[in-house]
Amino acid sequence: MQSSAAQRHAKRFDRVLLHIEQHLDDELSLETLSEVAHFSRFHFHRAFSSYVGVSVARYVQHMRLRRASHRLLSKPTDGVLDIALQAGFNSAEAFSRAFKRTFGQSPTAFRQQPEWHAWNAAFVISPFIWSIIMQVDIVEFPATRIAALKFRGPVRAVPQTVQAFIAWRQASSVSPVDRCKSFGIAHNNPDTAPNDFHFDVCGELLEGAQVASNPQGVVEDLIPGGRCARVRHLGQRNRLGETIYPLYRDWLPTSGETPRDFPLFFHYVTVVPGPDSDNDITDIYLPLK
Repeated sequence: MQSSAAQRHAKRFDRVLLHIEQHLDDELSLETLSEVAHFSRFHFHRAFSSYVGVSVARYVQHMRLRRASHRLLSKPTDGVLDIALQAGFNSAEAFSRAFKRTFGQSPTAFRQQPEWHAWNAAFVISPFIWSIIMQVDIVEFPATRIAALKFRGPVRAVPQTVQAFIAWRQASSVSPVDRCKSFGIAHNNPDTAPNDFHFDVCGELLEGAQVASNPQGVVEDLIPGGRCARVRHLGQRNRLGETIYPLYRDWLPTSGETPRDFPLFFHYVTVVPGPDSDNDITDIYLPLK
């Protein structure tokens, strides 16, 4: 267990990491960051490197490249040069070199077919950090009847399934979004073979409600009750992996717990303004024996 002094030290640098995340377009000088940490500017750089494992400059570049990678996928019409300039590079060529050095792919290749194994390997820094600050709770999840639209196929086609489920939800009266919880069930990883990705888009059903035959193919299903590890992810849903990987890699091996034979699932605590908001709140559930 961390001492109170170690906890205070960690909180100082957690504030810095959050500040960097929220101000990636700013200069982020050592002087500014040392003030955020309430740390002597003469020792801040060494202390930061000791805490995070890399220099301030490398960490900031990693975070800007991470944001750039998300923009490449979420905004396919944006030019590479515009994304490069936002990431702090003065040319598309310099950006492409740094991007390929970090992720093993050029920006264009990543946009066409991202290699998620290489992407996650590049952010071993981030799971280390989040494993320190994330809070994992053991909870009893109640058995929950759901309406589910089951998707199989490439990850990029999931939004179409989401829209189809929203259309069904709006047309029916058995799972109103303002009264019923929204869930997602991840049967496997997004980096599986393109046609094998399996994901269920779900909504809680009102008590006693039944799912009638419908053109979208929504069916009734159940999230079974039982013990779960729960961790909260703050921010965009397309970055859930940044919380999921530390849960498996750092927390689970030292927890003494064993996963139950049911897939990881998500409770979308916020459903407005949408799945790409920096203000999204998502609770991640790992079913346990």
